[in-house]
Amino acid sequence: MQDHFVTAKGSRLFTRVQGPEAAPPLLFANSLGTNLSLWDPVIALLPERLRIIRYDMRGHGRSDVSAGSVSMGQLVSDAEAICDHYELADAVVVGLSIGGMVAQGLATKRLDLVRGLVLSNTAAKIGNAKLWQDRINAITRDGLPAHADAILDRWFGRDFRHTPLAATYRDMLCATPQDAYTALCAAISGTDFYTPTAALRVPTLGIAGSEDGATPADLVRETIDLIPGSRFEVMRRCGHLPCVEQPQIYASLLTSFLSSIGHLT
Repeated sequence: MQDHFVTAKGSRLFTRVQGPEAAPPLLFANSLGTNLSLWDPVIALLPERLRIIRYDMRGHGRSDVSAGSVSMGQLVSDAEAICDHYELADAVVVGLSIGGMVAQGLATKRLDLVRGLVLSNTAAKIGNAKLWQDRINAITRDGLPAHADAILDRWFGRDFRHTPLAATYRDMLCATPQDAYTALCAAISGTDFYTPTAALRVPTLGIAGSEDGATPADLVRETIDLIPGSRFEVMRRCGHLPCVEQPQIYASLLTSFLSSIGHLT
């Protein structure tokens, strides 16, 4: 396992790479308010014969906080820069929430980099401008920790919400710089990928949580159905971060998908 910083448009993005360099690549993109350790429980359960690349979304974890606004185009360019830095081709991109939006944008912009998509707890369009502006205003006024419990209520299913492990994700959320969180909220608000995603012709697995309060299963399904031949799975009794709540099932779905498209050797 190796940690590196990749420079993208003047900002440093923290990345973590593991697995043989010649192995089939798997790129993970995290959700709003988390960092690359979000994927730890799942990666521990995946086959060893993969090259796994993770990174902290701009302004999250150890990646730089940008001055001013952040566009979805910039976030897609970040993922593109990481792929180019590691000379990836035909990667399967696994994106959760805003990470799933980035995955859609990357496949639209650079299909040469993408062999398959895993769009988890995400959509072509999430919420509306008023919802995101209200959230930005509230966090700017009160601070992110004041809204952490409400955010975790949307993140986790009832079986997991009040466990000690869930509390560690509250800490992760509250460690996110407020300016970075609100900047990415604005990026989500301005994104509508319905038309470009409907034009994609790439093997796709969609994953939803039956108790997801951020991107409900029907919303995820609506996006996955835009892509011909896609596969859709609902994980029961879990919320917006099923890779955390039920990593064994999530890893099994992911491994099955990788096998079905010939991405495991």
